[in-house]
Amino acid sequence: MKFMLLQNYAVEGCEPMSTWSPEEIRAHIEFQHCLNEELRERGELVDAQGLAGPELVKIVTHDGVGAPVVTDGPFPEAKEFLAGYRIVDVESPERAIEIAAKGSAAPGPGGAPIKQPIEVREVMGAPGSEV
Repeated sequence: MKFMLLQNYAVEGCEPMSTWSPEEIRAHIEFQHCLNEELRERGELVDAQGLAGPELVKIVTHDGVGAPVVTDGPFPEAKEFLAGYRIVDVESPERAIEIAAKGSAAPGPGGAPIKQPIEVREVMGAPGSEV
């Protein structure tokens, strides 16, 4: 079973990473790398990527006629944004939740767990196809 673990960065209630010390940022990134390596060794990691901040977002809409409409970020009304993701291939939804819980407890300021919201979604294929 494949799951996408969407790492959301909640703007409200979270200290922006730009205010963290270099040591806190290193500890957080190292935690992410170690978790990815652990999942890779278990054969569960399909992909993991961090994403650019909302200031670099482009929203594209198109009606199929003419030029698409492109809207630039940032979007100050957003209360959270997608910071990154992991795609895992695991035996059960419970294992995907276990991985998400570990990722949610990544260290932040002062080494305290940041309790980052992580959305767990099963990757679904088109009817009649394998994912």
